[in-house]
Amino acid sequence: MLGASGALTLVTVAGLVAGLGREWLLVAQWGAGARTDAFLIALFLPEAVRMMVGNGLLSSAGMAQWQQLSADERPRRLAQITFGLLGIAGLTALLTVLARAPLMHGIGPGLDAEHLRVASDAFSILAWCLPLFILQGWWSVPLHAEGRYILPGLASLAYNLPAVACLAWMGPQATEQAVAWSFVAGSGVAALLLLPANRAQGLRWAHLRWSSEAMRQLGRQVTPLLGSALLGQGVTLLERVVASYLGEGVITLLNLARKLANLPLVALTALCQVVLGLMARGGHTERLGLLRQGLAATTVITTPAALGLLLSAPAIVALLFPGVTGTERLAPLLGWYAAALVIAGWNALLARYCHARGDTRLPFLCDLGGSGLHALAMPLLAWGFGLMGLAAATLVGVGVTCALLLQLNGLWRQVHLPRIVLSAALPLALGGWLLHSLPAEPWLRLGLSTLAGAACLALVGLGLRPWRAAT
Repeated sequence: MLGASGALTLVTVAGLVAGLGREWLLVAQWGAGARTDAFLIALFLPEAVRMMVGNGLLSSAGMAQWQQLSADERPRRLAQITFGLLGIAGLTALLTVLARAPLMHGIGPGLDAEHLRVASDAFSILAWCLPLFILQGWWSVPLHAEGRYILPGLASLAYNLPAVACLAWMGPQATEQAVAWSFVAGSGVAALLLLPANRAQGLRWAHLRWSSEAMRQLGRQVTPLLGSALLGQGVTLLERVVASYLGEGVITLLNLARKLANLPLVALTALCQVVLGLMARGGHTERLGLLRQGLAATTVITTPAALGLLLSAPAIVALLFPGVTGTERLAPLLGWYAAALVIAGWNALLARYCHARGDTRLPFLCDLGGSGLHALAMPLLAWGFGLMGLAAATLVGVGVTCALLLQLNGLWRQVHLPRIVLSAALPLALGGWLLHSLPAEPWLRLGLSTLAGAACLALVGLGLRPWRAAT
């Protein structure tokens, strides 16, 4: 498990760096103001679809179905679902382009009319990423089923590189239209990377036709997962709506904080994809053992990352955005998201435990409860505490979802929970206590934070030993 997920993590690190570079260049070239806010509003829907697909929407739904097909059935089914998904996604993209003005107003109602127009123009281009993301997600399923994770993992690099190149080359003169077309180009390259491997799996253009049976079978598995994913993105949308009323640049700050806090999730996504494939091939006892081992590995990945992010946030902001107006509130925001990172990692793995046995409904119900409380808490906490209240509401949502996943799966006593929780809580509590004791000089603070993260990695790793097969 750890070897396969480690290989996938390594090949996606380049994509991670490119994605962070994209966000940094966007803010560095345009500033943390209304212009960047408007482009991020336009990018919201395409990025939401990319995140849903990247987090395993189609892999989790299609894996069990794909494993049940015979070798002779797979090429035809691959082509049928390719045709069906591409048609549905293409029609969706067209409809969203036609409805772009009300969509942009619904996502960013606090923006002025001029910046809403800019967002609409950019979205009319960005919407064409949608069918390419869907195609990439479906074409990853046959490869994941065979334990081939590296090629799909390169998609993130392929997607981000054109945008990075455009922003770096054009600098402050980069237009919204040029940057938007670079995102479309990246999504096309990411999908085409998987074409030769799928041709080797038996994909033939002659088999491309609509199949109601194939789409219904996939739909039954996708619907609960899609509902769960839409809940998460709906909460993020509500966050954008609330943020658009909190002042210029708040949307940009939230986007940056989420991107930086989600960096360790690259390794976590790799781990979840590997664990899902292993769980789908095993029985109940094997799945439970893999879940214990996976939760230990997730804690080892996320806890040191969260601690390092918590301690180094002021240094990261000072080094990445020297003199950029509006970024001074980013450091405390990162601290809140760091605390939620560990619980979000557990949630991702607990959901895969359900998906491996073909149950996509239960995680949806748990997400429904957590997202509902998140949505209720968000405007209340934002009204009381402003920008930090939005981040605190995230912690409420992921915590409730985790509790429901454990309770409804009957796992409270099955996964060595006290040891896992203490392994995460103690370092983060110590980090919060030391937060204001570290020196302000950025490079020194960054070095000390890195050492603290490395020490945490060693101690938590030795305590949980995720490399040891769980029983």
